[in-house]
Amino acid sequence: MINILLIFIYLFIGLVLQRVKWFPTDSYKLLNKIVIYICLPALALYFIPKIHWNNQLLFPIGVAWITFGFSFVFFRFLGKKYKWSKKLTGCLIITSGLGNTSFLGFPIIQALYGADGMKTAILVDQPGTFVVLSTLGILVATLYSKGEQSSGQIVKKIMFFPPFITFLFACFMNVFGYDFLEWIQFIFQKTGSAVTPLALVSVGLQLRFESRSQHWKFLGLGLLYKLLLTPALIYFLYVIVLGQHSKMIDVSIMEAAMAPMITGSILAATHGLKPRLSSMMIGYGIPISFISLVFWYFILQWF
Repeated sequence: MINILLIFIYLFIGLVLQRVKWFPTDSYKLLNKIVIYICLPALALYFIPKIHWNNQLLFPIGVAWITFGFSFVFFRFLGKKYKWSKKLTGCLIITSGLGNTSFLGFPIIQALYGADGMKTAILVDQPGTFVVLSTLGILVATLYSKGEQSSGQIVKKIMFFPPFITFLFACFMNVFGYDFLEWIQFIFQKTGSAVTPLALVSVGLQLRFESRSQHWKFLGLGLLYKLLLTPALIYFLYVIVLGQHSKMIDVSIMEAAMAPMITGSILAATHGLKPRLSSMMIGYGIPISFISLVFWYFILQWF
Protein backbone atom coordinates (compact mmCIF):
# COMPACT_ATOMS: atom_id res chain seq x y z
CA MET A 1 0.00 0.00 0.00
CA ILE A 2 3.00 2.28 0.47
CA ASN A 3 3.62 2.20 -3.31
CA ILE A 4 0.06 3.37 -3.92
CA LEU A 5 0.53 6.25 -1.47
CA LEU A 6 3.79 7.17 -3.20
CA ILE A 7 1.91 7.63 -6.48
CA PHE A 8 0.01 10.56 -5.04
CA ILE A 9 3.09 11.92 -3.25
CA TYR A 10 5.11 12.06 -6.49
CA LEU A 11 2.22 13.66 -8.38
CA PHE A 12 1.88 16.21 -5.59
CA ILE A 13 5.61 17.00 -5.75
CA GLY A 14 5.25 17.74 -9.46
CA LEU A 15 2.25 19.99 -8.81
CA VAL A 16 4.15 21.87 -6.09
CA LEU A 17 7.18 22.38 -8.35
CA GLN A 18 4.89 24.08 -10.87
CA ARG A 19 4.49 26.87 -8.29
CA VAL A 20 8.21 27.25 -7.60
CA LYS A 21 9.35 30.25 -9.62
CA TRP A 22 13.02 29.28 -9.85
CA PHE A 23 12.24 25.74 -11.02
CA PRO A 24 12.49 25.40 -14.85
CA THR A 25 9.01 25.06 -16.37
CA ASP A 26 10.19 22.67 -19.09
CA SER A 27 12.20 20.38 -16.79
CA TYR A 28 9.65 17.62 -17.42
CA LYS A 29 11.20 17.17 -20.88
CA LEU A 30 14.51 16.14 -19.31
CA LEU A 31 12.74 13.78 -16.90
CA ASN A 32 10.89 12.20 -19.83
CA LYS A 33 14.14 11.53 -21.67
CA ILE A 34 15.73 9.95 -18.61
CA VAL A 35 12.73 7.64 -18.23
CA ILE A 36 12.66 6.57 -21.88
CA TYR A 37 16.38 6.35 -22.66
CA ILE A 38 17.78 5.08 -19.34
CA CYS A 39 15.17 3.64 -16.96
CA LEU A 40 13.12 1.59 -19.46
CA PRO A 41 16.15 -0.14 -21.02
CA ALA A 42 17.37 -1.02 -17.53
CA LEU A 43 14.03 -2.69 -16.74
CA ALA A 44 14.18 -4.77 -19.92
CA LEU A 45 17.68 -5.99 -19.16
CA TYR A 46 16.70 -6.91 -15.61
CA PHE A 47 13.37 -8.72 -16.14
CA ILE A 48 13.30 -10.33 -19.59
CA PRO A 49 16.28 -12.73 -19.19
CA LYS A 50 14.46 -14.25 -16.18
CA ILE A 51 11.22 -15.22 -18.00
CA HIS A 52 10.46 -18.95 -18.49
CA TRP A 53 8.13 -19.64 -21.41
CA ASN A 54 5.13 -21.97 -21.96
CA ASN A 55 1.86 -21.76 -23.94
CA GLN A 56 -0.26 -20.68 -20.96
CA LEU A 57 1.84 -17.51 -20.73
CA LEU A 58 0.22 -16.31 -23.94
CA PHE A 59 -2.87 -15.29 -21.97
CA PRO A 60 -1.22 -12.65 -19.73
CA ILE A 61 1.23 -11.60 -22.46
CA GLY A 62 -1.63 -11.17 -24.93
CA VAL A 63 -3.49 -8.65 -22.76
CA ALA A 64 -1.47 -5.63 -23.88
CA TRP A 65 -1.32 -6.67 -27.53
CA ILE A 66 -5.08 -7.22 -27.74
CA THR A 67 -6.07 -4.04 -25.94
CA PHE A 68 -3.62 -1.84 -27.84
CA GLY A 69 -4.75 -3.31 -31.15
CA PHE A 70 -8.39 -2.71 -30.29
CA SER A 71 -7.53 0.81 -29.10
CA PHE A 72 -5.97 1.52 -32.49
CA VAL A 73 -9.06 0.30 -34.37
CA PHE A 74 -11.51 2.02 -32.00
CA PHE A 75 -9.95 5.49 -31.88
CA ARG A 76 -8.84 5.45 -35.51
CA PHE A 77 -12.47 4.80 -36.49
CA LEU A 78 -13.75 7.60 -34.23
CA GLY A 79 -10.99 9.94 -35.38
CA LYS A 80 -11.95 9.52 -39.02
CA LYS A 81 -15.68 9.70 -38.34
CA TYR A 82 -15.49 12.92 -36.30
CA LYS A 83 -12.49 14.37 -38.16
CA TRP A 84 -10.20 14.58 -35.15
CA SER A 85 -6.65 15.80 -35.59
CA LYS A 86 -3.92 13.19 -35.97
CA LYS A 87 -2.40 14.32 -32.68
CA LEU A 88 -5.65 13.78 -30.76
CA THR A 89 -6.24 10.36 -32.31
CA GLY A 90 -2.65 9.25 -31.64
CA CYS A 91 -2.81 10.50 -28.06
CA LEU A 92 -5.95 8.49 -27.30
CA ILE A 93 -4.65 5.35 -29.01
CA ILE A 94 -1.49 5.33 -26.90
CA THR A 95 -2.75 6.55 -23.53
CA SER A 96 -5.92 4.42 -23.63
CA GLY A 97 -4.23 1.39 -25.14
CA LEU A 98 -1.45 0.98 -22.58
CA GLY A 99 -2.04 0.21 -18.89
CA ASN A 100 -0.03 0.95 -15.76
CA THR A 101 0.67 -2.73 -15.22
CA SER A 102 3.84 -2.32 -13.15
CA PHE A 103 4.01 0.44 -10.51
CA LEU A 104 0.27 0.60 -9.99
CA GLY A 105 -0.42 -2.98 -11.01
CA PHE A 106 2.27 -4.79 -9.04
CA PRO A 107 1.35 -3.60 -5.51
CA ILE A 108 -2.37 -4.10 -6.14
CA ILE A 109 -1.88 -7.61 -7.54
CA GLN A 110 0.51 -8.43 -4.69
CA ALA A 111 -2.11 -7.36 -2.15
CA LEU A 112 -4.98 -9.24 -3.82
CA TYR A 113 -3.35 -12.40 -5.23
CA GLY A 114 0.01 -12.80 -3.48
CA ALA A 115 3.26 -14.11 -4.97
CA ASP A 116 1.54 -16.31 -7.57
CA GLY A 117 -0.35 -13.31 -8.86
CA MET A 118 2.89 -11.36 -9.16
CA LYS A 119 4.33 -13.98 -11.52
CA THR A 120 1.43 -13.34 -13.87
CA ALA A 121 1.61 -9.55 -13.41
CA ILE A 122 5.25 -9.50 -14.53
CA LEU A 123 4.29 -11.39 -17.70
CA VAL A 124 1.51 -8.90 -18.46
CA ASP A 125 3.96 -6.06 -17.97
CA GLN A 126 7.31 -7.06 -19.47
CA PRO A 127 6.74 -9.12 -22.67
CA GLY A 128 3.29 -7.53 -22.89
CA THR A 129 2.91 -3.84 -22.06
CA PHE A 130 6.60 -2.98 -22.18
CA VAL A 131 7.16 -4.55 -25.60
CA VAL A 132 3.99 -3.01 -27.03
CA LEU A 133 5.22 0.39 -25.85
CA SER A 134 8.62 -0.18 -27.44
CA THR A 135 7.23 -1.34 -30.79
CA LEU A 136 3.61 -0.50 -31.60
CA GLY A 137 3.67 2.48 -29.24
CA ILE A 138 6.62 4.14 -30.93
CA LEU A 139 5.13 3.25 -34.33
CA VAL A 140 1.82 5.00 -33.55
CA ALA A 141 3.60 7.95 -31.93
CA THR A 142 5.70 8.40 -35.07
CA LEU A 143 2.81 7.99 -37.51
CA TYR A 144 0.56 10.45 -35.70
CA SER A 145 3.17 13.07 -34.81
CA LYS A 146 3.71 16.21 -36.84
CA GLY A 147 5.14 15.82 -40.32
CA GLU A 148 5.16 13.07 -42.91
CA GLN A 149 7.74 10.32 -42.52
CA SER A 150 8.69 7.54 -44.89
CA SER A 151 8.38 3.89 -43.94
CA GLY A 152 12.16 3.71 -43.80
CA GLN A 153 12.31 6.56 -41.31
CA ILE A 154 9.65 4.92 -39.16
CA VAL A 155 11.44 1.55 -39.15
CA LYS A 156 14.71 3.29 -38.32
CA LYS A 157 13.07 5.14 -35.43
CA ILE A 158 11.73 1.89 -33.97
CA MET A 159 14.96 -0.06 -34.51
CA PHE A 160 17.04 2.66 -32.84
CA PHE A 161 14.56 3.27 -30.00
CA PRO A 162 16.72 2.41 -26.92
CA PRO A 163 14.07 0.35 -25.07
CA PHE A 164 13.49 -1.71 -28.24
CA ILE A 165 17.22 -2.34 -28.76
CA THR A 166 17.65 -3.48 -25.18
CA PHE A 167 14.49 -5.61 -25.46
CA LEU A 168 15.98 -7.50 -28.43
CA PHE A 169 19.27 -7.94 -26.61
CA ALA A 170 17.45 -9.18 -23.50
CA CYS A 171 15.44 -11.65 -25.63
CA PHE A 172 18.65 -13.13 -27.03
CA MET A 173 19.91 -13.51 -23.48
CA ASN A 174 16.68 -15.29 -22.54
CA VAL A 175 16.88 -17.68 -25.51
CA PHE A 176 20.46 -18.66 -24.67
CA GLY A 177 19.78 -18.89 -20.92
CA TYR A 178 22.18 -16.15 -19.93
CA ASP A 179 21.77 -13.45 -17.29
CA PHE A 180 24.02 -10.70 -15.96
CA LEU A 181 26.16 -10.97 -12.86
CA GLU A 182 24.25 -10.18 -9.68
CA TRP A 183 25.90 -6.80 -9.12
CA ILE A 184 24.99 -5.74 -12.67
CA GLN A 185 21.41 -6.94 -12.16
CA PHE A 186 21.30 -4.86 -8.98
CA ILE A 187 22.32 -1.75 -10.94
CA PHE A 188 19.66 -2.39 -13.59
CA GLN A 189 17.00 -2.99 -10.94
CA LYS A 190 17.79 0.23 -9.05
CA THR A 191 18.05 2.26 -12.26
CA GLY A 192 14.73 0.89 -13.49
CA SER A 193 13.05 1.59 -10.15
CA ALA A 194 13.55 5.32 -10.80
CA VAL A 195 11.02 5.21 -13.65
CA THR A 196 7.98 5.74 -11.44
CA PRO A 197 9.06 8.71 -9.30
CA LEU A 198 10.58 10.49 -12.30
CA ALA A 199 7.60 9.81 -14.54
CA LEU A 200 5.02 10.81 -11.93
CA VAL A 201 6.84 14.03 -11.05
CA SER A 202 6.95 14.77 -14.79
CA VAL A 203 3.20 14.21 -15.05
CA GLY A 204 2.63 16.44 -12.02
CA LEU A 205 4.69 19.20 -13.63
CA GLN A 206 2.42 19.11 -16.68
CA LEU A 207 -0.92 18.52 -14.96
CA ARG A 208 -3.51 21.31 -15.02
CA PHE A 209 -6.91 21.13 -13.35
CA GLU A 210 -8.96 23.26 -15.71
CA SER A 211 -12.74 23.29 -15.35
CA ARG A 212 -13.16 24.60 -18.90
CA SER A 213 -10.57 22.47 -20.61
CA GLN A 214 -11.38 21.42 -24.18
CA HIS A 215 -10.07 17.97 -23.33
CA TRP A 216 -12.76 16.90 -20.85
CA LYS A 217 -14.90 14.89 -23.26
CA PHE A 218 -11.84 13.19 -24.73
CA LEU A 219 -10.56 12.46 -21.23
CA GLY A 220 -13.87 10.81 -20.37
CA LEU A 221 -13.87 8.77 -23.56
CA GLY A 222 -10.26 7.64 -23.06
CA LEU A 223 -10.85 6.58 -19.46
CA LEU A 224 -14.10 4.84 -20.38
CA TYR A 225 -12.17 2.71 -22.85
CA LYS A 226 -9.22 2.06 -20.53
CA LEU A 227 -11.01 1.37 -17.26
CA LEU A 228 -14.19 -0.34 -18.45
CA LEU A 229 -14.08 -1.46 -22.09
CA THR A 230 -10.55 -2.88 -21.95
CA PRO A 231 -11.11 -5.33 -19.05
CA ALA A 232 -14.56 -6.14 -20.46
CA LEU A 233 -12.92 -7.10 -23.76
CA ILE A 234 -10.36 -9.37 -22.07
CA TYR A 235 -13.08 -10.92 -19.88
CA PHE A 236 -15.21 -11.63 -22.94
CA LEU A 237 -12.36 -13.20 -24.92
CA TYR A 238 -10.72 -15.21 -22.15
CA VAL A 239 -13.67 -16.24 -19.96
CA ILE A 240 -16.71 -16.32 -22.24
CA VAL A 241 -15.19 -17.22 -25.62
CA LEU A 242 -12.24 -19.41 -24.55
CA GLY A 243 -13.76 -20.65 -21.29
CA GLN A 244 -10.64 -20.00 -19.21
CA HIS A 245 -11.04 -19.82 -15.41
CA SER A 246 -7.95 -19.51 -13.22
CA LYS A 247 -6.04 -17.10 -11.02
CA MET A 248 -3.82 -16.30 -14.01
CA ILE A 249 -6.89 -15.16 -15.99
CA ASP A 250 -8.23 -13.12 -13.06
CA VAL A 251 -4.89 -11.34 -12.68
CA SER A 252 -4.76 -10.70 -16.43
CA ILE A 253 -8.20 -9.07 -16.34
CA MET A 254 -7.30 -6.97 -13.30
CA GLU A 255 -4.11 -5.80 -15.01
CA ALA A 256 -6.18 -4.87 -18.06
CA ALA A 257 -8.27 -2.63 -15.79
CA MET A 258 -5.31 -0.58 -14.52
CA ALA A 259 -5.07 3.17 -15.14
CA PRO A 260 -3.22 4.49 -18.23
CA MET A 261 0.52 3.81 -18.41
CA ILE A 262 2.72 6.66 -17.18
CA THR A 263 5.47 6.09 -19.74
CA GLY A 264 2.85 5.75 -22.48
CA SER A 265 1.71 9.24 -21.59
CA ILE A 266 5.30 10.44 -21.71
CA LEU A 267 5.83 8.81 -25.11
CA ALA A 268 2.77 10.61 -26.47
CA ALA A 269 3.84 13.93 -24.93
CA THR A 270 7.41 13.75 -26.27
CA HIS A 271 5.98 13.30 -29.79
CA GLY A 272 3.69 16.30 -29.41
CA LEU A 273 0.50 14.24 -29.18
CA LYS A 274 -1.65 16.49 -26.97
CA PRO A 275 0.70 16.67 -23.94
CA ARG A 276 -1.97 18.29 -21.75
CA LEU A 277 -4.51 15.52 -22.43
CA SER A 278 -1.76 12.90 -21.97
CA SER A 279 -1.01 14.17 -18.47
CA MET A 280 -4.72 14.44 -17.63
CA MET A 281 -5.16 10.77 -18.54
CA ILE A 282 -2.65 9.93 -15.80
CA GLY A 283 -3.63 12.57 -13.23
CA TYR A 284 -7.32 11.70 -13.31
CA GLY A 285 -7.04 8.08 -14.46
CA ILE A 286 -5.04 6.84 -11.47
CA PRO A 287 -7.45 7.93 -8.70
CA ILE A 288 -10.55 6.98 -10.72
CA SER A 289 -9.06 3.54 -11.44
CA PHE A 290 -9.20 2.62 -7.75
CA ILE A 291 -12.99 2.72 -7.99
CA SER A 292 -13.16 0.72 -11.23
CA LEU A 293 -10.67 -1.85 -9.92
CA VAL A 294 -12.94 -2.57 -6.95
CA PHE A 295 -15.79 -3.11 -9.41
CA TRP A 296 -13.80 -5.58 -11.52
CA TYR A 297 -12.44 -7.43 -8.50
CA PHE A 298 -15.96 -8.17 -7.24
CA ILE A 299 -17.12 -9.11 -10.76
CA LEU A 300 -14.37 -11.74 -10.89
CA GLN A 301 -15.25 -13.01 -7.41
CA TRP A 302 -18.94 -13.38 -8.23
CA PHE A 303 -18.62 -14.82 -11.73
